[in-house]
Amino acid sequence: MAVTCSHVDQIRDVKPSAAGCEECLKLKDQWVQLRMCMSCGHVGCCDSSNNKHATKHFQATRHPIIKSVNPVENWHWCYVDEKFLNLREQE
Repeated sequence: MAVTCSHVDQIRDVKPSAAGCEECLKLKDQWVQLRMCMSCGHVGCCDSSNNKHATKHFQATRHPIIKSVNPVENWHWCYVDEKFLNLREQE
């Protein structure tokens, strides 16, 4: 059974907005992992990174769902419901 949430209707067919964390690239800073907003395609750094730009993007926009940009990872996270989602069949 797929784990889902009530926010999956906000997932759009998005493309990554940058080849790295948008804000870190502008700051010439580094990141640990990248996350992509599934509402607009914004690419931000993860919470293990110093700047936590993916979470800051959620706080500013309320776009609820992100996914890992790492090609070997296949997971999504809903900030609102605070849970990992299994959305393979929706991609």
